[in-house]
Amino acid sequence: MTRKFREIWLDGSLEGVRELTGALKDALAGGQPILPLNAKDPAAKDLRDAMAPDVPVEPDTAVIIATSGSTGSPKGVLLSAEALLASANATYEAIGPPGPWVLATPPHYIGGLQVITRSIVAGIEPILHGGDFESAADKAYAIAGDDEFYTALVPTQLIDVLDKGGPDLEALKTFDTIIIGGAPLHPEVRKRAERAGVRVIGAYGMSETASGCFYDGRPLDCVQFELGEGNRIRIAGDVLAHGYRLQPELTAECFADGWFETSDRGRLDENGQLEVLGRVDDMINTGGVKVPATAVERVLMSQFGVRDACVVGVPHHRWGETVVAVIVADGEPSIEWLRAAVRKSVGPAAVPKRFEFVDKLPLRGPGKIDRAAVLRSLLSSGK
Repeated sequence: MTRKFREIWLDGSLEGVRELTGALKDALAGGQPILPLNAKDPAAKDLRDAMAPDVPVEPDTAVIIATSGSTGSPKGVLLSAEALLASANATYEAIGPPGPWVLATPPHYIGGLQVITRSIVAGIEPILHGGDFESAADKAYAIAGDDEFYTALVPTQLIDVLDKGGPDLEALKTFDTIIIGGAPLHPEVRKRAERAGVRVIGAYGMSETASGCFYDGRPLDCVQFELGEGNRIRIAGDVLAHGYRLQPELTAECFADGWFETSDRGRLDENGQLEVLGRVDDMINTGGVKVPATAVERVLMSQFGVRDACVVGVPHHRWGETVVAVIVADGEPSIEWLRAAVRKSVGPAAVPKRFEFVDKLPLRGPGKIDRAAVLRSLLSSGK
């Protein structure tokens, strides 16, 4: 049986979330596949068109997650009901029994969609974060009582609440578990949350793994992994997507023999937990020395006053690329201090040759820094 997908246009309203919840529940039960889209995004129509609405959907697909990704090329990740439910059930095995969820991230991305899937598994309608965590937590508590209730955030949301304090921070303390995904949870941010009494778990995953498949560096029970050539992370298990919409060559390249080849490098720490070192293509080659941009960013973000950082390689006539750091900071930290910290931790070649201070960094998706946009901005400004 061939079927076309159903478009669900989301505008941030409770009505839209309810429509998506009903459509997802039907898709998980074998009904019409769905494509969630952001009604407020001017590029969403082009993204929808790239998914070819008139072409029947690939077999065993319940949800298509459409994304332009880091390259800007549209991709539609094909997820089965089995993969989505395997992820939801394994999440409960990792964090606690089913309970109410507050939806605080966009549901057209996999993180928000999985909050709704977990809510469906729990048999409880998701609670929409309506602008403040206090009222959302009150609603969750009214349903859960003395049982567990949860939410999922991106790091920037957590940082904002930690910075502002007040009722929202008090509300976050009442959640039994808060999953932090979409971007890495920096160790300093984790420490701040723990000191404030907020219980967080750092998640690593992507649309191709039906959301987070590692919690605090440990794989979910239904997930296997290995480090391949160049320490590239490879993942297998019940949570995997089965390909990309109408892109058989890309599917064959990324999914083979039950394994998904990620674009990330990793290593095992002394406790056997997976540490994600950044994307394979985030490596900067300066004067023949390869510098991992993510490692430099971690050092910079651990320094006092640095709120966020993006490190890129800018083309250079002599060095090939030169390391440049773009930073969001409280005030203007000592550049010499920052350089000394990078030199000590990562090595002299990794020391940024130039620092730029900005009010905010461009994002793609929920909480992910748009490294390509940072680089474009530097190049267009002639810096």
